[in-house]
Amino acid sequence: MNAPIVKNQTNNPLTRRRFLKTVGVLSAAAGMPWIVPSSVFGAKAPSNRVNIGFIGCGNQSTIDLPAFLGHDDCQILAVCDVNTASHGYRTPDQFLGRKPAQDKVNAFYAGRRASGSYKGCDAYNDFRDVLKRKDIDAVVIVVPDHWHALMTVMAAKAGKDIYCEKPLSLTVSDGRAMVKAVRKYKRVLQTGSHYRSSPENRLGCELVRNGRIGQVKRIFTQVAEINAVDPGPGWQPTPMPEGFDYDLWLGPAPWAPYHKDRCFYRFRFNLDYSGGQVTNFGAHSNDIAQWALGMDHSGPIEFEDLGSEWPPKGCLYNTATKTAFRALYANGVELICKTDQPGFGVRIEGTEGWIEYGYQGLKTHPASLKTSPIGPNEIHLPQSNPDRIQEAGKFFIPDQARNFLDAIKSRRDPIASVEIGHRTASLCHLGNITMLLKRKLHWDPVKEKFIGDDQADRMLARPMRAPWRL
Repeated sequence: MNAPIVKNQTNNPLTRRRFLKTVGVLSAAAGMPWIVPSSVFGAKAPSNRVNIGFIGCGNQSTIDLPAFLGHDDCQILAVCDVNTASHGYRTPDQFLGRKPAQDKVNAFYAGRRASGSYKGCDAYNDFRDVLKRKDIDAVVIVVPDHWHALMTVMAAKAGKDIYCEKPLSLTVSDGRAMVKAVRKYKRVLQTGSHYRSSPENRLGCELVRNGRIGQVKRIFTQVAEINAVDPGPGWQPTPMPEGFDYDLWLGPAPWAPYHKDRCFYRFRFNLDYSGGQVTNFGAHSNDIAQWALGMDHSGPIEFEDLGSEWPPKGCLYNTATKTAFRALYANGVELICKTDQPGFGVRIEGTEGWIEYGYQGLKTHPASLKTSPIGPNEIHLPQSNPDRIQEAGKFFIPDQARNFLDAIKSRRDPIASVEIGHRTASLCHLGNITMLLKRKLHWDPVKEKFIGDDQADRMLARPMRAPWRL
């Protein structure tokens, strides 16, 4: 493997390569061991760098991979995906997989070397090969939801810190297992709920937490419609891309014949692998609701369907086509999660005003709330990047990554810790369960069990296909 990349942070014309060469020659001549103090390289010294293995090279990796490459104090040593390379992800022209990701990483680091070449990023088909590497400190998990729990638990056991994309889990039971493993092995886990890294969104939540809109009464969270065309009842298997390990892609999920719309971006529309747009967009909008209410370690106590719509039987996609459920917190706050318009968003209404947050940024009523200062003795929520004072959507994910790297070094919880990610995902899962059962359900957020409903309780976990198990 090539030498690690070090970006020179000073005006000293003595480069790292020349320095090491000089020290090596002098040490050899003097018969002394080659010991280089880390202070020579400053904060970005190899001893301070976080080495990363990237697991999952699909659509979301096109955003997450550059987010980590942009930080000088981490280096991607390996990428992993069950697909060598193919088209057909979110858009037909996307050509993704482990080989394109490997090429992208090598090209990035090559551009920062005097030689203009670099081939130090390895590529793997099986994520377990990444976890075996002693030189990898952390993994970024960007795979379908049905793999999140297994990979997280195994990574924690292997001593790796973890950045796991949202939604954190496939089931409530999986999420609790992830919390236990991360805590047991004393690892850091960041959930990819990157809207917590938005300065305006944080301000909106601080306004709510500090009573600027009075007593909170109702929250509306937005979930988009399915943004793909279902093959429909009577669908037939399709040819598999060459170099695609479909059995490993399925992993713990039930066996099913291959179809191009089962995998890649559209996995999220099948309940075997995800929870539909409820756990996709809802993992953002409902996460904001939880943050604003101070419910990061709890959740609602009651759920009921409000007329959700589902595909006809026999379709490949079987997640809700239109989301509609209500959740009630113990303090009387009502949360209504619906598909009303494209995208995602959240509106929090109180007795003295409201705040809204979505793709258009923060809106408040009265408008003066937006410039209302949060006093030094009021509630201040954590910041991913304290230097980011203005709204800039393209920075949310890089700042979420920055917060993760800082948490690894401090050994403190990041802005979207494993418990936070679990509780937000649970809210989404419970919404799906009440919509599937079409009845009101009562929930105990402490015991994480339904009250007096065995059928609903059985939906909190899923069996895993052998040989996979937690």
